[in-house]
Amino acid sequence: MRKQKESRWFAEVEMQVQFFDLDPMEIVWHGRYVKYLEVVRCALLDKIGYNYPQMKESGYAWPVIDMQLRYVGSATFGQKLKLRADIVEWENRLKIDYLITDAETGKRLNRASTVMVAVDIATKEMCYVSPPVLFEKLGISPDEQV
Repeated sequence: MRKQKESRWFAEVEMQVQFFDLDPMEIVWHGRYVKYLEVVRCALLDKIGYNYPQMKESGYAWPVIDMQLRYVGSATFGQKLKLRADIVEWENRLKIDYLITDAETGKRLNRASTVMVAVDIATKEMCYVSPPVLFEKLGISPDEQV
């Protein structure tokens, strides 16, 4: 079993499963996990001071270009979840690993990752190296090894 990477840039959020997240089998519909990833990703981006408004202000959009999800268990109505996001790559792309667990037992329910790339808003061109603003927000220099 692969151990989840952890970094110094992380965020955790707890939430409770709502009725509108369920499918006809009375478990969380698989597509709702994408929303859960967005919730904790925004908490992480807020924590480093580079959420979507700051990205736009810096002149870069950061679209998600890849998403991987592995469903291990099912969440149910009323269950309390712990969502965790860790920045694990930042040099040429922004890769975030996620872990969704039962908040009370710690049982893993979902493991995921997203990859975002910087796109220059003015030219609409993808950047092949992360722009300096990301390194500033992470508090490191582009050549620093972490």
